[in-house]
Amino acid sequence: MTQNNWSVPETEVLQRVHERLEGDGADVLATIVDVEGNAYRRPGAKMLLDEAGEGVGAITAGCLEDDLLAAAESVREHGRPELLTYDLMDDEDDVWGLGVGCNGIIDVLLEPLTETYRPAVEAFADGRDVAVLTALEDSEGALERGDRAYYHPAETQLTTPDGEPAPAWPDELADPAGDLAERGRADTLEIDSQGRQLEVFIDGLAAPTELVIFGSGHDVGPVTELAAKNDFHVTVVGFRGSVDLETRFPDADETLTTSPAAVSDDLALDERSYTVVMTHNFIDDRLTVEQLLDSSVPYIGLMGPHERFEKMLAEFDDEGRTFDEEALSSLYTPIGLDLGGGSPYQIAHSIVAEILAVANDRTPRHLKTREGHIHDRVTVESPSQ
Repeated sequence: MTQNNWSVPETEVLQRVHERLEGDGADVLATIVDVEGNAYRRPGAKMLLDEAGEGVGAITAGCLEDDLLAAAESVREHGRPELLTYDLMDDEDDVWGLGVGCNGIIDVLLEPLTETYRPAVEAFADGRDVAVLTALEDSEGALERGDRAYYHPAETQLTTPDGEPAPAWPDELADPAGDLAERGRADTLEIDSQGRQLEVFIDGLAAPTELVIFGSGHDVGPVTELAAKNDFHVTVVGFRGSVDLETRFPDADETLTTSPAAVSDDLALDERSYTVVMTHNFIDDRLTVEQLLDSSVPYIGLMGPHERFEKMLAEFDDEGRTFDEEALSSLYTPIGLDLGGGSPYQIAHSIVAEILAVANDRTPRHLKTREGHIHDRVTVESPSQ
């Protein structure tokens, strides 16, 4: 597989799965379903493997991908899912203890890509949260490995891939499935349902986080590019109709030309929307920020020095508009983390890094000072037994 195929965003992996479902190939989907210890990726990470020996996506830093390509041939030949365990904790010179550095045990589910996965990618493409439930083990044999059900938060029950009720699946799985769907996290649960031992992988696919960038200058390009690579759904909003936004910002998912006064009317902004204001026009910025402060967005990044924003606040005050500390808590100006860089891409990195920190509820600091695991462990309440 190529470097470009390995490093694609997770959203692109799901888009590629959607595309491949429309074809007649015999693709195999590899998904991390459990991790013990440390690993490069967490449960839910995916890789799509095609018949030509190419893979799209990454589940490790590259140490297992070649083996997975070979294992996919077995899955493709027999047409049945396989659950593989890779022990990367052994420092001795055995098959997997070759200094790969993960220091963890990784369980990977390989399964033929079939129509049973279509509801997942369609919900994701439509911007709807969904939980994908995949059976790993069932003591009663009612479910075979790879059997699948879905939970849509707008519904009240588990359903089959065909949208029908799923009686073979315990109802108590609905609550943790809804929790993981909303959070966009994944976990493997072992439950005892009336004496029936069931192991289920629940993959929560949350709708992509929206990033709206106000501005049409060339410095918007690097921010758009990096945000898209970090799985944001990026919309670029311009206030000058003479600029061809779609051509200038090919990495944007959507573009819109409007006026600052119409922002709240033309955009559906909510608590899952993150915004960046970088028009470099003081009046446009002020009108935009005013509307964003009246919305429920959790992040408003404003380009410019402190003095510029102080002038903006003074003009708000002259107009009878005041904002208390709580109202201003979502506003970050000057925008970005203090990384010390000054080139367009360095500035873009600091902006996107700050947005990621806010979105993931993290206080930016060096990982060397972090105690415990680098990645947060998923905690989900198991169904009552």
